[in-house]
Amino acid sequence: MESPISRTNLNCISLADPDVQKSVALLKQACLDSGFFYVVDHGISQEFMDEVFSQSKKFFDLPHSEKMKLLRDEKNRGYTPMLDEILDPENQVNGDYKEGYYIGVEVPADDPEANRPFYGPNQWPSKEVLPKWREVMEQYHREALRVAKSVARIIALALDLDVDFFDRPEMLGEPIATLRLLHYEGKVSNPAKGVYGAGAHSDYGLITLLATDDVVGLQICKDKNAQPQVWEYVAPVKGGFIVNLGDMLERWSNSIFRSTLHRVVLDGRERYSIAYFVEPSHDCVVECLPTCKSESNPPKFPPITCSAYLSQRYKDTHTDLNSYNNSKA
Repeated sequence: MESPISRTNLNCISLADPDVQKSVALLKQACLDSGFFYVVDHGISQEFMDEVFSQSKKFFDLPHSEKMKLLRDEKNRGYTPMLDEILDPENQVNGDYKEGYYIGVEVPADDPEANRPFYGPNQWPSKEVLPKWREVMEQYHREALRVAKSVARIIALALDLDVDFFDRPEMLGEPIATLRLLHYEGKVSNPAKGVYGAGAHSDYGLITLLATDDVVGLQICKDKNAQPQVWEYVAPVKGGFIVNLGDMLERWSNSIFRSTLHRVVLDGRERYSIAYFVEPSHDCVVECLPTCKSESNPPKFPPITCSAYLSQRYKDTHTDLNSYNNSKA
C-alpha cells in the first residue's frame, strides 16, 4: 500500500548570496536531511534555459527512425529509447517510460583520451535536421559545469575541506560530466502495478543538477528503509535547479551526506527535464575523506576509482546494446 504523498519543502541556496556561511549551513542541513536542495541565481539566463528545452523538444519530436540513427554507443553517447533503462528491476514490470539523449565531454576520436570509458566524440543530429542543436547543447554543458563547480565549493566547506578541494585536476578539473535530455511520454504511472516514468534509484556520481518543466513528477523518499516507504513530490522551481547528491559523495563522506532514493511518477502529462551528472576524473580514487572518519566512525566503503564504479552502474541499468542490432537502420 502506498503512503500518502506530500509536497516537500527543500532548502534553497542562492549562488549570488555574499553570505557564504549561510549557504554552507543551508546546504549542510539539506545534505543531512534529504540530499536534495534548490539552487537559484546561478547565472544561466531564463531565455537560454527556455532555448535548451525548446531544442530538446525538437529532437524528441523527430520520427523514431531518425532518433534511432543516433542510438547510444558503447561510450553512452546518444539516444536512449523508451524502456531502454530499468532503474528499479525489483519493482518495475517494464523499463522507464522515458527516452533520453546523452551528451558527454567532447573528446576527438584521434585523441588518446578517447580510449577511456565515458570519453570520446559525441553523436550529434545533422545540421540539416536541427541547425542550432549542437551549439546550444555544448554551451549548456559548459554553463552547467560552471554552476556545478560553484555548488561543489559549498559542499567542500560543508565537509570541513578546503574550498577548492573539488577543483583539483583529478576531481572536477577533468570531470566526467554528462548532460542528459529526458522526455517522459504521457503515460500514467502506477506504482502498485510497477509502472513508472523512472524507477526508484539514487544517482551515481558527485552531484546532479536537474532542470525541469512545470509538470510535477519527481518524488523523493527520505528514508529508504522505512516500511512502508513515504514518497514526497519535489515541486519544480522556475529558473532554478533541483540538486541532489550522488552515491560517490555518500561514499566520500562516509554516509554523513547521503544520496537519496528518487523516482518519477506521472499523471498522464508529457514531461521534459534536463539532468546534468557531475563526476570526477576517471582515475580519481573515491575513498573516505579525512574529515569524515574517526576511531568511532571508520570508513564504511572500500576505495574505488570513479571509472570502475560508473562503468558497473551504467551496465547494471541499461539494455544490452546488442539487442538493438536489428533496429538501428
